[in-house]
Amino acid sequence: MLAQQLLNGVVVGSVYGLFALGFTLLFGVNHIMNMAHGAVFMWGAFAGLFAVTMFDLPFAAALVIGAVAGGLLSVVLDWVAFRPLRKRNAPEFSAIVSSIGANLILLSLAQQMTATRVMRFPFDTFPIRFYEILGVRVQLLQLVIMAVVILTVVGLVWYLQRTNAGRQIRAVAYSEGTSRLLGINPFSINFQVFFLSGALAGVAGVLIGLVFNSVHFMMGEPLLLRAFVVIILGGLGSIPGALIAGLLIGIVQVLTVSYLSAGMADVVVFSLLFLVLLARPTGLFGSASGGAARVARQ
Repeated sequence: MLAQQLLNGVVVGSVYGLFALGFTLLFGVNHIMNMAHGAVFMWGAFAGLFAVTMFDLPFAAALVIGAVAGGLLSVVLDWVAFRPLRKRNAPEFSAIVSSIGANLILLSLAQQMTATRVMRFPFDTFPIRFYEILGVRVQLLQLVIMAVVILTVVGLVWYLQRTNAGRQIRAVAYSEGTSRLLGINPFSINFQVFFLSGALAGVAGVLIGLVFNSVHFMMGEPLLLRAFVVIILGGLGSIPGALIAGLLIGIVQVLTVSYLSAGMADVVVFSLLFLVLLARPTGLFGSASGGAARVARQ
């Protein structure tokens, strides 16, 4: 029973980490707390759902469409809500307020479009198969989700570490002024960062929508709150920290629901955050140098 619940926690936590990864990447490079990240996650899930229900596309295509839709929506948010503020050297708090407004607009549009209904993936979207591994019943969907998360994270780390574009992103994260002197165009970097952030949220949205077979206009708001816990617990700007903290939160949440009650899940999660911050105010993998420096070194 315990091993089964640990597996369920790892699956859910890996998706939490994927969602928080886009959030922490955006914060580490652009110093933006994007409060509309949950809405991007939600619209990515809807894009994947519509790809399946309206165009009868397979799961893999729905995943790609969800990622592209989330990435493009995130770029549009940058152009509308963040770029005008950057041009005017507005304080960071202005970006938070702007993202809250954008989030409310996106939520209202989704609410009107769906009439607040909970929508579900068709029954045959993904084959239902189970395997017995070391006495644990493992669903094929769980294996695919973990594989997708691992491949996505490895791809992101490779992009940031091994490509010229990734090195430019890390340079902008460390110092935008210095990167300009080196001939790096921050506007093109911002486009890449916002697209990557939104794409990660879109993939997470499709996966969560399929795991719980529930897609609705408010699905991103609870996850956004957990993303705050993940990035603070893992350390601001830390990519491995976001993933590991996401796994930890997922496991704690599933075990709490299984052995205590669903109502105690948030109590235990936030108590864990409180205790960790008492011991390590910068998070498990954080440092006093801040989020930008963390991304730059990764």
